[in-house]
Amino acid sequence: MPVLPLEYAAEEMKPCRSRSALMERRSFLAALASAPAVLRAAQQRLPNIVLIYADDLGYGDVSANGARRIRTPHIDRLAREGVRFTHAHSPSATCTPSRYALLTGEYAWRRPGTGVLPGDAKLIIDPGRPTLPAMLHERGYRTGVVGKWHLGLGSGDLDWNGEIRPGPLELGFDYAFLIPATGDRVPCVYVENHRVVGLDPADLIRVSFKEPFPGEPLGSTHPQLLRMHPSHGHDMAIVNGISRIGYMTGGRKALWKDEDMADVITGKALQFLERHRQEPFFLYFSTHDIHVPRVPHPRFAGRSGMGPRGDAILQLDWCAGEILGALDRHGLARNTLVIFTSDNGPVVDDGYRDEAVEKLDGHRPAGAWRGGKYSNFEGGTRVPFLVRWPERVKSRAESGALVSQIDLFASLAALTGARLADAAAPDSFDILPALLGESKKGREYLVEHAGSLSLIMGRWKYVAPGKGPKINTNTNTELGNDPEPQLFDLERDPGEKTNVAARHPERVREMAALLAKIRGMAQTRP
Repeated sequence: MPVLPLEYAAEEMKPCRSRSALMERRSFLAALASAPAVLRAAQQRLPNIVLIYADDLGYGDVSANGARRIRTPHIDRLAREGVRFTHAHSPSATCTPSRYALLTGEYAWRRPGTGVLPGDAKLIIDPGRPTLPAMLHERGYRTGVVGKWHLGLGSGDLDWNGEIRPGPLELGFDYAFLIPATGDRVPCVYVENHRVVGLDPADLIRVSFKEPFPGEPLGSTHPQLLRMHPSHGHDMAIVNGISRIGYMTGGRKALWKDEDMADVITGKALQFLERHRQEPFFLYFSTHDIHVPRVPHPRFAGRSGMGPRGDAILQLDWCAGEILGALDRHGLARNTLVIFTSDNGPVVDDGYRDEAVEKLDGHRPAGAWRGGKYSNFEGGTRVPFLVRWPERVKSRAESGALVSQIDLFASLAALTGARLADAAAPDSFDILPALLGESKKGREYLVEHAGSLSLIMGRWKYVAPGKGPKINTNTNTELGNDPEPQLFDLERDPGEKTNVAARHPERVREMAALLAKIRGMAQTRP
């Protein structure tokens, strides 16, 4: 029986002047005593939320979106049991700005310093500002991030051998197990909460992105030590037989093994689900696949017939399957909202000679879309996006609603009953009905971010004039840069082959003016 506060216990002992008064008092006290249980029950009705965030996965890299050379049965299961979106976008065509926008609800192009970060960058989200995990934490969720981070750590001049803060725990996460930046950047260690995992105090870590450390072999000077050779860049510190971006020495017992990375982070994600299965939880599971270097576990190596890139897609699919299997085992699947998507579009050769180009054999990583990672064209940000929530979302649904990952902040706030402060999530729209497949109407417009800014409104896409090369010669990606404005009719020309700006000058002026207005606004959230 619950123990009552003293003042209410004393009230219970007072004599009553009538039977009705006694019954009324006891009714009140019974309601008071049961309040925690009522609150717990209300909390348990909140859906668990799992966001599986793939890395460099293209729209056409999953069989649910038409891939034939590769099969992704676990990812396809999400599409079969939920909603598959065909017009969903990452906030940017590269990694760091997409992740920044996802967690803050703010377009990254508004903030200097949110481009692709080096491995020793300081945290680029200010502690204390509203974030997606902090909002969910306030609503009673246990929040965890497992996997790739790449948003910086610390406040500058970070000592990897001591406490590593600020970081995710200062942004609203209760638990963090991180790949600090990317697999191709040093430091090649995991960080759990505020510490490097497995660090030997007698073998301190030093990291530099300016000068090499004397006596340390490099990919550029000791290629005979490599088991995977760079195609461009990536020729500095050697870890696990692979040369990286940046220089590192020490921390030998803490270094990761690339082929075990998917197993390690998936295991940590499963531990988080197990630990918090009795309470509402939010898991941001940020996989490393299929980012370079692609070194899949021996279970997957050689299985796809498409080289390490294809094998890494199979490994990613396995990771998704492990999460879904855990939800099933714990009886959590029905009331868990699972969102699967990618931080940007695909890239094939992104710095290592791993046969990814040679073994495509007709596979189209971006599907029908032109371009890919780094590109202004649709392949840069139009990504796989699947939503499953058996308790509420219909199965085998398809939606052409215009949605963006930047909208998860405001939409999940609406779902969980959170009230956003005026300055919170400045560019995040509440499009919850569209995300749940209950409405075909998503955003009215969306700003895409790559070399230039683009604006999508209905069937039209306007690309602002921009400088820079038309092709990234390292990755062989069409970038879509042009000194003249570009206008594409995505309904008639999804491949963006024909610039129709000259035929529709009024529409170009209208969309250019709106984009300029948006750039000048502090926020666009209604």
